[in-house]
Amino acid sequence: MSTATLPQSTPLPVTPQDLPLSCPPAHTPNWNLHPRVFLPIEKSPNHEAICPYCGAHYVLTT
Repeated sequence: MSTATLPQSTPLPVTPQDLPLSCPPAHTPNWNLHPRVFLPIEKSPNHEAICPYCGAHYVLTT
């Protein structure tokens, strides 16, 4: 069994005002959505999160 790796995406900045973080974000067009997932970025040691559906890479900034 092979495991596919998702391509690295450019990190998307997230501010504390954007929490709780969900993917896809609220401003995403509705035609291409995956199920909404909440990503506990604030609990991550490096304050980063990657969406398990689309591979979007988020980084919490201050």
